[in-house]
Order: sequence, then structure tokens, then C-alpha cells
Amino acid sequence: MEPILDIQNLDVKFALRTGEVTAIDNLSLSLAKGERLGIVGESGAGKSVMGFSIIKLIRKPGFIAGGTIRFRDTEISAYSEEKMRDIRGNRISMIFQDPMMALNPVLTIGTQMTEAIHAHMDVSKEEAERIALEKLARVHIPSPEKRLAQYPHEFSGGMRQRIIIAISLLTDPDIIIADEPTTALDVTIQAEIMDLLIELCDSDGMSLILITHDLGVVAEVTDRIAVMYAGRVIETGPTQAIINTPKHPYTQGLIKALPESRKPGEALYQIPGMMPTLTDIPSGCAFNPRCPMKGEICMTKRPEAALADEQTGHMAACHLVSGDLAS
Repeated sequence: MEPILDIQNLDVKFALRTGEVTAIDNLSLSLAKGERLGIVGESGAGKSVMGFSIIKLIRKPGFIAGGTIRFRDTEISAYSEEKMRDIRGNRISMIFQDPMMALNPVLTIGTQMTEAIHAHMDVSKEEAERIALEKLARVHIPSPEKRLAQYPHEFSGGMRQRIIIAISLLTDPDIIIADEPTTALDVTIQAEIMDLLIELCDSDGMSLILITHDLGVVAEVTDRIAVMYAGRVIETGPTQAIINTPKHPYTQGLIKALPESRKPGEALYQIPGMMPTLTDIPSGCAFNPRCPMKGEICMTKRPEAALADEQTGHMAACHLVSGDLAS
């Protein structure tokens, strides 16, 4: 089956006074219709930059330096800003981390929703309001007629996030990119938002790209996971294969750091060290300064993705998996 989104060899760079730095390095991913894909990694891994690049929200000094992004078999990475407006917020929608930053505090919810509808659809004011009410009801917001006249500050954090999801649904998109959609929400509300996204994907056949640092969240929501480190995808495969049999030492560390992975009374595990900065990526494997299994080859040669399980398509960019480093 042809993927609805296919990214091949994507490079994203930022032009600094000291020279260009690479934020996304030769990234390749695909997304099937109705599939839920999790993008996981620590802050600085390049997850959000990847998401912004898909809909060309990268602004100077950032730019797409190479690779292709194909949506429904059409190359869109070279689209002009005008042509991207037909895609962005229409066929591909994005849910941002902070709903208060995404909502205009001086406009009512109804005004913001109907403006978004009119930007992509030629409908009357009455039809736009009907669509807005329908989408608010879809995300289980009570009394939607009353909510249209309210301002963002009149809603709780969880309700604001539901409104952002409702706005992302206005044009019945093919793909939703959710960038840390449960940031700053309590655990109960987080679970409600995740359940809502699953419900919408299942009922409408939408595809979901869920960007998060939390492996525990993607384990419950996604079909497939891509783990990112220092701008590269270092492991990818079916969710259960990644969770149950992680191959890359970094992924193993992320799973070991989950609170539910520790035994009673045991201290919470932390991966030693920090994510490298874009201006100081180590040679060889970028994870080698933090890796407990590194060998000499890891210091000099960058590992390429190798097949860990042919049946599931589980792959990892690690010399242990490729066999270059004896286990």
C-alpha cells in the first residue's frame, strides 16, 4: 500500500554566523493511511523540527537542505508558501504544545474557528458556524453553542487542548501532527486527550504523528515508533517490538528510565550525560559518549540502519545490530 506521507533523506540545517549546523540528518520515514506513528526522544533530538519541516513551518535561519517530502504521491518540500496553504492546516493539521500560544487571547473561540474554516473552504458564515459546532461536539466539549462566544482564558488547560484538536479537525485532514499535545496537563487529562486522538483516528481514518519524549504515552497510542537522537532516526519498528525488544542502547535506556520499569524501592534510572548540541555532535555514533556498550568502532564510524527483525521491519542504527561490534 502506498504511504500517505513519505519522507526520504531529509536534511534540515540552520545557518549560523559560525557556519551551518544540521538539525535533521538524512531522515527517512513513511506513514500509512490511518496509521499512528510515535516520534520519541529527549529534548534536542529534532522531533519538533521534523514535524515543522513536514508542513514547512521552518523559518530562517532554518531551511530544508535536501531530501523529499511526498504527500499523497506529490512532492511538497519545494512548494511555495502559497501552495503550502492548501496543505498546511487543510490536509495536514498540527496540534502545538501550548494551546495558549496557539490561540489568540483577544478573539472568541468562534471567531478563530470560523476564520480557519473560511481560509480553506468557500462556505457561508452559517455553514462555518455549523462546522465549528460539530467539531467542538466531536471532541466532547459540553454546550458548544455557548463555548463559541467565550475567550481562551475562560477554559481550563484540558478544554483548551480539546479546542485546538477541534480546530485541527475543521477541514477533515488526512494527517494530524501532535507535538507534545499533553504538555503541562495532569495525568488524568493526558489520558483523556490520548483516548480522544485514538477515537478520532479510528472513526475518521486519519493518520497521526505523535511527537513526545514519553515512551509510556506512545506505547498506549501508536502502531509504530521511531526513536530519534541528535537529528537522526536511530530505531524504528512496531510499537510492541520497540517496547518489548529494544535493540539500540539509547532506546533500552529510555525504557529502563520509565517509572514502571523500576522495582519497589529502586532509584529511578537515568541515562548518563546529555543530548549533544547541534554544534558539537560526536564523531562516529552520536550516542557513544553515553553508551554503556560502545566499542572502538563506535567512536569513528557512524552506524547505518540495520534490520533487526525481517518479519516486523524492526531496524536500528547500531553497530551491535549490524554485527560490526561484537556483543
